[in-house]
Amino acid sequence: MAAETAPKPKEASGSEDSVDLYRVFSFLFGFPSRERFAWMCRPDFSSGLASLWNELGCRGRFPRWRMFESYDQYESAYIALFDVGVPAPPVPLLESAWRKSQPAQQVVLDNVNFYEVLDLRCDMSRYPADHLLTQLEFLAAVRYAQESTDAEMNRDSLARLEHDFLDRHLLAWFPAARRKLCALDPPVFALLATLLEAFLRMRLQTGLPGLRTH
Repeated sequence: MAAETAPKPKEASGSEDSVDLYRVFSFLFGFPSRERFAWMCRPDFSSGLASLWNELGCRGRFPRWRMFESYDQYESAYIALFDVGVPAPPVPLLESAWRKSQPAQQVVLDNVNFYEVLDLRCDMSRYPADHLLTQLEFLAAVRYAQESTDAEMNRDSLARLEHDFLDRHLLAWFPAARRKLCALDPPVFALLATLLEAFLRMRLQTGLPGLRTH
């Protein structure tokens, strides 16, 4: 799938109609880099998140949140939260780590089957097929395909693909990861997870033919 690139700064505050939030969240949850840290430290980043909070209909007022004071703190926290732990990290970003009712291989295979609908191949050297970032990149590709086709039948079919993948995969595991992350309450990541879940639920409700609101 496509390599990560930094979204333009305005993409954190643009409306969901014009912005590929799948790609934005994939960038924000990516492995730490100086570029990513600098992007989140921009003066307009917080106002962009506040606008998104309102646009997604999140409950209550936009919460106070804090950013890591240094890149080293950010990098260490990311690794400790998502990558390293005994026997596992506290909040693994892998579907198979949360869905214990199915064998891990079956979870991965079902993800791959979805990717093959668009003839996409997962680069396992970057992230596993059931990793959050791989799943978000796939949904970004589905959305791009929807916007690039002129045939209504194709758009409806792609909307169904997006809906089914959200229902069967991302929303089948990410809410549990979000709850764990919010309980731990690390800087920035708990807020990002809350916004991501709200966005995924909005897409689930508005992405199907006959249910679109935009």
